[in-house]
Amino acid sequence: MPKELYLPIALLIPAGFQVLYYLFIFSRFAFARAKKSHAENYPPVSVIVCGRNEEENFKKNLPQILDQDYPEFEVVAVNDQSIDNTKDVLEGLQRYHEHLRLVEVEENERFWNGKKYGLTLGIKAATFEHMIFTDADCVPASKEWLREMASGFSKNKKEIVLGFGAYEKQKGLLNKLIRFETLQAAIQYFSWALWGMPYMGVGRNLAYTKTLFFANKGFVPHMHIPMGDDDLFINAAGNRKNSTAVFTPESFTVSIPETHYADWFKQKRRHIAVSKHYKSGHKVALGFFGFTQILFILSLTALFFWQDLPIWVFYGLGVRYVLQYLIFIFSAKKTKDWDVLLFLPFLEIFLAVSQVFILMANTFSKSYKWK
Repeated sequence: MPKELYLPIALLIPAGFQVLYYLFIFSRFAFARAKKSHAENYPPVSVIVCGRNEEENFKKNLPQILDQDYPEFEVVAVNDQSIDNTKDVLEGLQRYHEHLRLVEVEENERFWNGKKYGLTLGIKAATFEHMIFTDADCVPASKEWLREMASGFSKNKKEIVLGFGAYEKQKGLLNKLIRFETLQAAIQYFSWALWGMPYMGVGRNLAYTKTLFFANKGFVPHMHIPMGDDDLFINAAGNRKNSTAVFTPESFTVSIPETHYADWFKQKRRHIAVSKHYKSGHKVALGFFGFTQILFILSLTALFFWQDLPIWVFYGLGVRYVLQYLIFIFSAKKTKDWDVLLFLPFLEIFLAVSQVFILMANTFSKSYKWK
C-alpha cells in the first residue's frame, strides 16, 4: 500500500468503528416502537423514594407520585438521616395519604457515605414484590407513570424494567449539554438492553423485583462504593432473559438539572467512577466506543492541518455524522429533545473532552459523596 494512503486510512478507521456501533447497536433503540400499555392486570407495586435533606422536593414532588392512576400501590419514603424538616413534611403528607409509608434511617458509621443502606431498609419495608424506584427530585411525567413502568412486569414477565429519567428543558448551554448527555446515555443503555446486554439503569426511573434483589445479595457486593445503587445492581443482576425497557413518554420521570458547571462536573465524576466496576465485557464494549469517538474527533482535527487529503476521506467522515444524526433524530423523537440536535457536533466534542478531564481528575482524587 502506498505510504501516502497511511494517514487517510488511519483517519477513517475510527469513523468506521463508529459507523458499526450506530448502525448495528444504537439503531435498536432509535427505530424501536414505544408502545403504550394496555395491560388488563397490573401487579401491586411499592414505589421507593430515598432522600436526605429533601424537604422541598418531597413537599413538591411526592404528592404527584401519591396521586398516580394505579390499581394498588404504596409509596415508601425513606428519610435518610436528614437534618432539615424532611421528617415533618413526610409525616404531614402521611396524614392525608394512607398508602404512604415512612422509613427513618438512623446514623450508621458503616454506611455514612451513600444511600444504599437507606434503600435497603426501604426495600425490606416494601410490602409488594414489584418495586419501582425514583429520586426525591423527580416528578412523574404523567399520572400513568406507574402503569407504564409496571407494564414491563405484567406484559413481559420480566424482573427488571429500565425507564428514562428526563431533565427539564431550560435556557442555557449547560442545560443542552446535560440533556444531550442524557439522550446519548439513553441511546446506549436502552440499545444494549434491547440487544440483551443490560449494563446499567438510572435510579431516577427504575424497577425490579424484591426476589431478584435478595437473590443477588442486594447491594452487598458493592456496598463499599458510595455510588452505583442503580447501575451497579443492574450491571450485576441484569441479563437477556430478565430485563426489558419501557420508553413511552408517559413512563418518564423529570428532574431539575444542575445549573452550574462545577456541580455538573462533580456529578459526572461520580457516574464515571462507578463504571470502572462494571463487568469486563461491558467495560470493553463501552470503552471501545468512547475510545473510537475520541479518535474520530482527533481525525476531524487533522482535517484542518492536512488540506490535501483525498476527497473520499471527507466523505467517509461525513457518513459517520449522517448516520449519527439519523440515530439521534429518531431517538430525540421519543425523548422530545429536538433542540439539542442543532448543537450536536459541538456538544459531542465538549462532552467527550470533558470526560477525558473527568477521568484524569478521578485518577488523582477519589473523594465522592452522595449528599
